[in-house]
Parts: sequence; structure tokens; C-alpha cells
Amino acid sequence: MDNFKPLLTNLFFPKFCLGCHKEGTYLCDDCRALLDITEFNYCLCDKKPIQTNQGKCQRCQYKKLSGLYSALPYRENNLTKKLIYQFKYPPYLKDLSKTLTSIVIEHFIISRRNTNAIWENSVLVPVPLYKQKLKSRGYNQSEELAKELSKIIQIPVISDYLIKIKKTSPQMKLKKEEREKNLLGAFAIKSGRTSDAPTLSGKKVFLVDDVYTTGSTMEECARVLHAAGAKNIWGIVIARES
Repeated sequence: MDNFKPLLTNLFFPKFCLGCHKEGTYLCDDCRALLDITEFNYCLCDKKPIQTNQGKCQRCQYKKLSGLYSALPYRENNLTKKLIYQFKYPPYLKDLSKTLTSIVIEHFIISRRNTNAIWENSVLVPVPLYKQKLKSRGYNQSEELAKELSKIIQIPVISDYLIKIKKTSPQMKLKKEEREKNLLGAFAIKSGRTSDAPTLSGKKVFLVDDVYTTGSTMEECARVLHAAGAKNIWGIVIARES
């Protein structure tokens, strides 16, 4: 019976390419070819490629986030924005996570970062949603990405460690300084965890989110994780605001 579920789903709820509306998939091969999946890694502060294994330039050394992996530029391509929008907003295409994750993995491959050394002794931590937002959407898009990444790169997801404890204003409506103030105190480490719960001690942490804009969200998450003992914290996103 389980084998028929995907067939019935496709029959009654067919997928259409978000680029050209061709039936069968959310992103056909022709439209995927239009996406500018980057082969480089960039510093946290600008679009200058990082040539070494370091994730940030000298002037960004004070930041808690160690570096960032981003697959796509956000502003340059309307299809990129449409894919991410439909993943987060009505009609809530939750299973877009598979398509978007494949794009992230392609970035790791073409940038020569999909190596055992990158993933060794690592965990994935999704950027959390506030409980009301999670209830209204029904899922955390960052957690869905992390789950799909975990299936491919075979490292665990820890979803109940970092939590969001404060309702915040939408970041896209705020200036950089307002974004930092908006997020201050918004995240925390969940209390009351059992003694056998996974720990981040000694682990490389990959924070997973959909879009990196000013970096305020990831930096605040990294600050909280760093204070809890995590020392090597990298970001993974679908797209970066340029």
C-alpha cells in the first residue's frame, strides 16, 4: 500500500515546475539550469571569495559564526525567490525541501567541499521558529532542510537543542541595526534535557536556514551556541542576499 501513496499523491496533487509550469516536478531540468549555483565560498561580510579553508576574512574574526555555505544568490534570480517563498508561505510546499536540498548539495560538490573532512564529527542544527509560527505553518522549513541534508551526508540533526523563546518582528522589514536588536535574547538552549540527549561538546555545528541576509539571525544563534560550549559553528543556507 505504501508504494501507491506517491502515485496517488501525484495523481490528485500533481507537481508543476515553479519556473515554466511543466508538470511532473517543482523544478524541471531546464529551469534548474538557469540557477547560478555558486562554486565559491564567500566571507560573511561581502561577496569576496575565500580562497582558503577559513570561512571569513580578517575583519570578521570577531564574529561567532565561523563561515557560511550558500548555494545561490538571492536577488539576482526571481526563480530562486519563488522557490524559497513557496517553501515558507501558502500553499506551503513542504516537500520542496528535497529539491532545495539537492541544490545545496550540488554547491558542496562543485565547490569541492563535500568531503569527509568537512562533515567529520559534525551535527546539523536548524534555526528554530517561535512556537506560534511553527504551529501556524505546521513545520520548520530549516528543520526540513536539515533532515534532507542528514539523509545525504549522513550526519545527525539535533532539533531540540536550540529554541526560539521570543516572538520577533519579520527581519525583512527592518534595517541592519534593528535586526540585531530584534533578535537579542530571542534564542536559548532548551532546559531540562535528559542526560542521554545528544551534546554539541567537541562537535562542528552546521546551522541550517533558508536565506542569509545581514547574518543577524545566524550570528545570534551562533552566539548562544558558543556560550553553551560550541566553538566551531558554520552556516548552511539555500541562498544569500547579495
